[in-house]
Amino acid sequence: MEGSMRAMVLRAPGQPLREEWLPLPRPGPEELLLRVRACAVCRTDLHVVDGELTRPKLPLVPGHEIVATVVGGGEEVTAFPVGTRVGVPWLGWSCGQCRFCTVGRENLCKRARFTGYDLDGGYAEFTVAHQRFCFPLPSGYSDVHAAPLMCAGLIGFRSLRMAGDAERLGLYGFGAAAHVLVQVALRQKRRVFAFTRPGDAEAQRFAKSLGAEWAGDSDALPPEPLDAAILFAPVGALVPAALRAVDRGGVVVCGGIHMSDIPAFPYALLWEERVVRSVANLTRTDALDFLALAPSVPVRTEVEVFPLSAANEALTALREGRVHGAAVLDVNARD
Repeated sequence: MEGSMRAMVLRAPGQPLREEWLPLPRPGPEELLLRVRACAVCRTDLHVVDGELTRPKLPLVPGHEIVATVVGGGEEVTAFPVGTRVGVPWLGWSCGQCRFCTVGRENLCKRARFTGYDLDGGYAEFTVAHQRFCFPLPSGYSDVHAAPLMCAGLIGFRSLRMAGDAERLGLYGFGAAAHVLVQVALRQKRRVFAFTRPGDAEAQRFAKSLGAEWAGDSDALPPEPLDAAILFAPVGALVPAALRAVDRGGVVVCGGIHMSDIPAFPYALLWEERVVRSVANLTRTDALDFLALAPSVPVRTEVEVFPLSAANEALTALREGRVHGAAVLDVNARD
């Protein structure tokens, strides 16, 4: 297949994306050629575009919450016939041979490559992806509503697993990931407490509309101690705040790939067997398990849709906290 495609391209960190015409990508032996249908806009994309994640390939097509249709593939492709709708997540490749990959912890592979960072992503009409890291999508979701499942859903789900069997669960930063995760947590009979930017009454109303029993400012204490807290807001100062909010033996899970520095805090906040841990990327098992679970909840995604050419506007809205739910690029939409 020959030709060209529209794409939104990062030429240098800190600069707006540029709409360009690029040659169609050529799939490698085990890669699928994909026609992108939608791509959600993630906070990690902001970290890449703003230069907080410092080693992206340049030029780069961002985007790692991809919904696409298979239109071709390399000579060694054995899965996903032409016409299959698939999702592509952040983890785009792992070596399969290191001590992490061989025990199901491919998310920690030192040679891993990431979609929309090391590999061109979904802010384009076409992309390529390794067949091992593409996943069949539940049929009950439209393209734009399926896209947030591929990172907001997957990373939220892995973060929830890291929170253990916590009944009283705090979610700090009520954006795309939290709005999916609250639905899963409630299905699991957990109680959810939502923390937002101070004074963001609209986000607090949104959290309560999805079933959170309490919603308040991120610097406030909840009405009772938490068993676990998950931080989606990339603000290091929230770590000691969350430690103050969790009960003895509680866990604070940092769910983002980037966070501002964590300030010093007294050991007393950590004592009594409290735990602080991070979540790195995802595994294929996470993807298969979550995508099987989502329709049974059922997870419903709230989306604000932008055309591909408005990717910069979508990023700005996310940066300024004006998106409740998830921002999604509808690549098929007319500008």
